[in-house]
Amino acid sequence: MSDSKNIKIFLNYWLGPLIFIWLSWSIYQQIKQQPDLPDAWLHIRQSLQGNNAWKFTVAVLLMVVNWGLEALKWRELLLPLHRISGWQALKAILAGVAFAVNTPNRIGEYGGRVLYLPEGKRLQAVSLTLVGSFSQLLVTLWLGTIGLWLFYLGYMGLNLPEYWQSNLLWIRLLCLLLTIICLLLMLIYLRISWWVRLLEKLPGVEKWGKALLVIDHLPVRILLRVFGWSLMRYGVFVIQYILLLQCFEVTGSLWVAGWMVAIQFLVLAIIPTIALAELGIRGKLALELFGWISANQLGVITATVSIWLVNLIVPAIAGSLLIIRVRVFGSRRPKEN
Repeated sequence: MSDSKNIKIFLNYWLGPLIFIWLSWSIYQQIKQQPDLPDAWLHIRQSLQGNNAWKFTVAVLLMVVNWGLEALKWRELLLPLHRISGWQALKAILAGVAFAVNTPNRIGEYGGRVLYLPEGKRLQAVSLTLVGSFSQLLVTLWLGTIGLWLFYLGYMGLNLPEYWQSNLLWIRLLCLLLTIICLLLMLIYLRISWWVRLLEKLPGVEKWGKALLVIDHLPVRILLRVFGWSLMRYGVFVIQYILLLQCFEVTGSLWVAGWMVAIQFLVLAIIPTIALAELGIRGKLALELFGWISANQLGVITATVSIWLVNLIVPAIAGSLLIIRVRVFGSRRPKEN
């Protein structure tokens, strides 16, 4: 038996369990180090016994909708390259989350997803994953910028601290800059094939030609549908957060809470971080933003911890379990579509 075959056998039958052990230990260590978890967990248990318990339940159930929409978006993007079932797409998404939690800006998500695709199509699938992430980022930037404009124009009815009042000019400039960036990025997204062709002309890019070719052939109708899936998924994010803010008695205002969440997502999209380390940043940012509408700091932290657990940690654990049975190499080379 050749050495290369031995390596393939090892990777196929042992890599999945080893990755599962590493991910499980890493997730456990990171969760254990979060300072706000004990108080938040106690608050969650208390709230589950009150009248608002159904809101927490709905927020948890929406987790399935959230990642289901992402699976549909992923499946849509793969259509020009490879057809997969909805279940396979969901497994790939969850595996991507499992890898994402330990990598800067969740870059490991790309490697996790492509494990469920044939060997010959994985590199191209990474480029499609980037398009999907770009689409979600666009939605986050657009809605966050709109929220910032509403904040600047006073449509949220907030009593801002004096130091914010003195910085309104800078906020206006930031709003204008973000609006220009959003318009430019939208143009790039809808005409992404043009930019790919320009990129292919650069020296040293030729070797990535096959990976970029699949983006070059993406129709605008697919890009628009993917943008629609991203918008729907964003809506689920916001609904989850609002339900949790109401569950923990932070605020009853849907309008203000929704746009505050949009601004928070905008800031989180700009700040580079590791997914498991996001909780501290999320908590501090949430306390600053929601502190303008509520003095319930424990409720703000608990809602932040809950959304982190529901939308990231639980799917990551599920994804790490699924990775156990992943086969890195197939028994034969797949046919190209």
